[in-house]
Amino acid sequence: MDIKNIVKLEDCEREMLRQVGLTRYYKRGENIFCHGDPADRVYLIESGWVKIFRINGNGRYVTVGSIRQPGEMMGLAEALHGVERTCNAGAVTDVQLVTIYREKFFELLECETLLALKVAKLLAFRMRDAEMAVHEIVTRQVAGRLATLLLKFAESCGQQVAGGITIEPRFTHEELAAMIGASRQTVTAILTAMRDEQCVEIEGGSIKITNWHALQRFIS
Repeated sequence: MDIKNIVKLEDCEREMLRQVGLTRYYKRGENIFCHGDPADRVYLIESGWVKIFRINGNGRYVTVGSIRQPGEMMGLAEALHGVERTCNAGAVTDVQLVTIYREKFFELLECETLLALKVAKLLAFRMRDAEMAVHEIVTRQVAGRLATLLLKFAESCGQQVAGGITIEPRFTHEELAAMIGASRQTVTAILTAMRDEQCVEIEGGSIKITNWHALQRFIS
């Protein structure tokens, strides 16, 4: 089930957020917020892609909460809770955001009950997705986790092209590894196997799914 279709903000709701927020721009690779920062604002992504991640004790990046895409809000849970950031947010591509300070956001939610309900639903579905991600790591091998991730991206942000579906934006092998709790070397090896099985094509960092059903076999 696609979260963005369940809790999609209407144009008028996005405009409400713009009216009480400020537009900010970030370059690819820049941090938007960091672990330990005060959670005094929430964000609406206007364009670009953002990863939510932590850095483990070995200095490795671990992506949590998957990837936030255009039209999504982020930074909600900690801002609503009034605690410090427990994760980092980094720009996967160049990003345009609307930044809404916590007090303004609360005032808006008090007036707009439908928007408040959508925020509650979004947080509930993200919690469910986090639980499912933990289940995937515990119960599936790395190949199955990677195949599941690629199919998920194909559904949520894939571009239909000749011969298959291209995943946008382009993710590095290290970024994919961080999303599924694996090493970069393992992800590279599995992608090579998927290419050899003619499930995917890889060119210039771009991944195109060419055989959906064959890729699903990596999950079982």
